[in-house]
Amino acid sequence: MNNFFNRFILDITVSIIDFLYRGRDYQRFWVLEEIARAPYFAFLSVLHLRESLGLRGPEHIYLMEEHFAQTLNETEHLEYMESRGGNSYWVDRFFARHLVLVYYWVNVVYYWVAPRTAYDLSYGVEIHAAQTYDKFLDNNEDERIEEIMEDELKHAYELLNAIELLK
Repeated sequence: MNNFFNRFILDITVSIIDFLYRGRDYQRFWVLEEIARAPYFAFLSVLHLRESLGLRGPEHIYLMEEHFAQTLNETEHLEYMESRGGNSYWVDRFFARHLVLVYYWVNVVYYWVAPRTAYDLSYGVEIHAAQTYDKFLDNNEDERIEEIMEDELKHAYELLNAIELLK
């Protein structure tokens, strides 16, 4: 049920972003990277809270290290998209930053209540990002986008590992 809900929400969000950013690749990529960092920040916030409450599990340190590394990596992607003009227009910054606020808090609650399901949603976002970059690369050459696509697939794999770790 939760996976169906995740796919439903993701499909609607992707449709809206695809419509708004048709023909504006680097702006779309910037929005995706702005959004992609939010779950990792949320996961870290919840892990810190759990630690403060004495609810640390054996996987705690591993997950914190992974999510911190993912956050840094997504920030590098964001900076590349900014260098390509992805955040040039105030409307794109306004849209992404408001969307990311909602997405962050949804992930905080989701990760507290159902961490495996929160990971599944983030997995879907990472797969969508990789597919978006792959479509772009069908008609364009950009070595950095190729590297970013590979990073997104790596993040997706790491999220699957986290899901397994929490079984």
